Amino acid sequence: MSDFPADSSVTVILFDVGGVLLTNGWDHRERAAVYAHFGLTAEEQSAIEARHPEPNDAWERDAISTSQYLDQVVFFAARSFTRDQFYAQMQAVSRPLQDSAQRTLEALAASKQVMTGRVVLGLLNNESRDLHEHRMAAYGIGALVRLQFSSCYLGLRKPDRAIYRRALDILGVSARSVLFIDDREENVGAAREAGMQAIRFAGEANLQAALTEQGIL
Repeated sequence: MSDFPADSSVTVILFDVGGVLLTNGWDHRERAAVYAHFGLTAEEQSAIEARHPEPNDAWERDAISTSQYLDQVVFFAARSFTRDQFYAQMQAVSRPLQDSAQRTLEALAASKQVMTGRVVLGLLNNESRDLHEHRMAAYGIGALVRLQFSSCYLGLRKPDRAIYRRALDILGVSARSVLFIDDREENVGAAREAGMQAIRFAGEANLQAALTEQGIL
């Protein structure tokens, strides 16, 4: 049975990035991989993790820079590596997701509905400015979409309902005409509360089936 209203007409599709198109930018798995790369002890890792949440929130809202985030979270103590080395490794752990929606995004970008402007593609994601822009360029995602509602541009983060309202205000369209795709239930739920249609991403095959049923793909 379809999750879409019978009278729905989608004109905007917004994709999350981490967990949908790529691996997460700087989630716990990525942080653990970077800590391991530099041989940080369990005690050092614990100290960094304790400092991470508040600066990360500010960093993803573009309230502080990458250098400020690293100063507060990592380089509060002497390290055997530099900030540039650490940030380069942060970039390196961003990779294509094994079961990614990027092929679906590419198919949509090449579709008649998008090429004629009937449907507009965009992003709605939480990410710091530097990592977001690196990921957009490195994996060609920025060229596939017209809109980027990233937390670093809006100063708001999912699942705060304000970020969905802000996106809708900028779009100037009915919430029911917007379809949002995310891998996290709390983000999908917040989008639905804002009036959007939403799909929880659980693999490319499921997503393509849902989009085909809706007549989008």
